[in-house]
Amino acid sequence: MPTESSIRQEVRSWLEQNWSPDQPLVAWRNTLADSGWGMPAWPSEWYGRDLEQALVPVVDEEFARANAVGVARTGVRHLAASTLLEHGNDEQKQRFLRRILTGEDNWCQLFSEPGSGSDLAGATSRADTNDDSNGGWTVNGQKVWTTSAHHADYGLLLARTDWDQPKHQGLSYFILDMHQEGVEVSPLKQMNGHASFNQVFFTNAFVPPENRVGVAGQGWQIAMTTLMHERRGADGLRSYARERDLPGQVYEEERVELVHANEPYKWYPQRAGRVDLVMDRAAETGRIDDPSVRQEIARLLIRARSSEWTARRARAAQEKGRPQGPEGSLGKLASSHVARQASHVHTLISGADALLGGTDSPRDGMIAEILISVPATSIAGGTDEIQHNIIAERVLGLPKEPRMDTGPFRDVKRN
Repeated sequence: MPTESSIRQEVRSWLEQNWSPDQPLVAWRNTLADSGWGMPAWPSEWYGRDLEQALVPVVDEEFARANAVGVARTGVRHLAASTLLEHGNDEQKQRFLRRILTGEDNWCQLFSEPGSGSDLAGATSRADTNDDSNGGWTVNGQKVWTTSAHHADYGLLLARTDWDQPKHQGLSYFILDMHQEGVEVSPLKQMNGHASFNQVFFTNAFVPPENRVGVAGQGWQIAMTTLMHERRGADGLRSYARERDLPGQVYEEERVELVHANEPYKWYPQRAGRVDLVMDRAAETGRIDDPSVRQEIARLLIRARSSEWTARRARAAQEKGRPQGPEGSLGKLASSHVARQASHVHTLISGADALLGGTDSPRDGMIAEILISVPATSIAGGTDEIQHNIIAERVLGLPKEPRMDTGPFRDVKRN
């Protein structure tokens, strides 16, 4: 049984023999994939080392000590990898996992639609079986709020394949080639000035038979795996890759990659409320001396710390190998409460100046960006209302709400 000490020594020795910043980024990541040290908790047959999750931080510490670049982690690719590891077949894992780790392929998540955001099971984008000899599916419809679709190579697509089944049973899960004819991506401008999201239109787009994940009709269950990983990433402990100002080909290519990959996520710290700015802002404005403001700051810091502890408990469960569960919804809901309270506190501190943008505004417009970005936290990845339902039913054991959308989906009233 490996110990923390033995793993530390093993990975340190391996890095001393193999790591050099003077090599191409993709070549280094292929070496990582072959070694298993890039994702050591993954199965050994799929670029991992079967390492207990509790020992993974030891590997991360040694990579940080050596300033060694890891596998690609930005964007939706980690959701794609987690989903394929659980539900993909061997051929799909062989085709996609390595290129996810090397960063050669970018991914997006084709779930939400104009008429079915929170009601994901109400998706109406359709995938119809082809009558020609090639088999596969023809996809028509529209998705929206798709981050990074404008530079994605593949999309995780949830589409309806059977209109005669109840809504949750008529969905299937696919891997869609985003570069093919029949896929049109249109950026959406946000009120905070960023353009992270896109609309995606499908007009007779083709999905080959080998790109269906799982069996037809099990798309909802597979989508839940993707969403549980996404919600666990929204619990406040997720860190985004940062550039390293170091010499070497690997670092140079990583910097270029991160500028490209992180662009859609530049406003994510603002949508989380920027709790880190509160104490400095209160001190520099003198509002720290206002007892009512201090009370709201205390309430914010209590919520932020409690949310962090909740997230760490979920991480501890993950490290013990427990499966994904409703703790992701608890963490996501907590992060929404923290973000809204932070927005409230920033407004108390800055007053009417919180509405100003530009170089002469508080923190060069950062405070205004926080105020108009925070509402997204309560929407993205499942609204607060959805998280309330999940917690009520799966944690508290309360009865489900009465449904008016049972029976064949083609008979369900929509929009």
